[in-house]
Amino acid sequence: MTTADIPHVLLRTEGRAGFLTLNRPKAINALTHAMVHRIDEALNAWEDDPAVETVVIEGAGERGLCAGGDIRAIHDDARAGGTASVDFWRDEYRLNARIARYPKPYVAFMDGIVMGGGVGVSAHGSVRVVTERSRVAMPETGIGFVPDVGGTYLLSRAPGELGTHLALTGEGVGAADTLLAGLADHFVPSEELPRLALELTRSPAHEVLARFSRPAPPGDLSDRRAWIDACYAADTVEALVDRLLDSGVPEAKEAATTLLTRSPTALKVTLAAIRRARRLDSLEAVLDMEFRLSCAALSSADLVEGIRAQVVDKDRTPRWSPPTLPEVTDDAVARYFAPPGAQEPFAS
Repeated sequence: MTTADIPHVLLRTEGRAGFLTLNRPKAINALTHAMVHRIDEALNAWEDDPAVETVVIEGAGERGLCAGGDIRAIHDDARAGGTASVDFWRDEYRLNARIARYPKPYVAFMDGIVMGGGVGVSAHGSVRVVTERSRVAMPETGIGFVPDVGGTYLLSRAPGELGTHLALTGEGVGAADTLLAGLADHFVPSEELPRLALELTRSPAHEVLARFSRPAPPGDLSDRRAWIDACYAADTVEALVDRLLDSGVPEAKEAATTLLTRSPTALKVTLAAIRRARRLDSLEAVLDMEFRLSCAALSSADLVEGIRAQVVDKDRTPRWSPPTLPEVTDDAVARYFAPPGAQEPFAS
């Protein structure tokens, strides 16, 4: 068997559990369209299989569960003016919604790097496990994109303005802060994951997790809540940047510096999306909004430029268009929220 013949999602059943192993370790298990289909097919089969009582998703290799979608493919598709990314997002977001309403325990091992699409296949699950190695992030504004895969739904429901901070800066957080933000449920030391997996093949998930869960090592988001809540409650990105700079808190100034390196358009669209997501009453409604945002981003200059700078050429010097926050008009932001023309909506 050649490397090309090895499935990028390995499936197995053992005892009471079905295991999904994302299997692109060199790419930190970045999701492709074929992987989304394979996960969905497995969930279909196992939903009706009385022998499978629990589903577990994990990542191959030592680096993480999943680094997100295959953004090189999105870059190439956007440059070519294609529609493959639209088809990928539609199926990916449907999978995210399915995971959220899956009728059996869906246990996600959020070990190592979990970003973007990796959050989508884990943080909507009913049992979400982080470890001391976890680094969870929605870093889309750094590539001229907007948090998707239900990310604005999850982050809009984090305590105070923590989700706004994480969505705009793209900051990666560890176990305790992931738990605080509501993106995970349990901390289990990474060395215990093999034994946890074994026990899930023998006993119900809620019984097993009760035995394995431990207090997480301290994080630092809770210590930053005061200035985060005060600054990110501003009505505009410009105003919240000003609040961060004027707060007198060194960490707040660092956050402002980070924001000023992100795509100005992506920042404004993301803030609007987080605020809208708070008012929407279901994950499906938020995913439908995010689908519109993603379709609009595909034709934007910033998405191609952001991926070029961060992933393709790796010069880390994106040339955003427009380059400053005041130049991003309300009309430009509103364009992202318009219905995507003749495109089939995500939820249909």
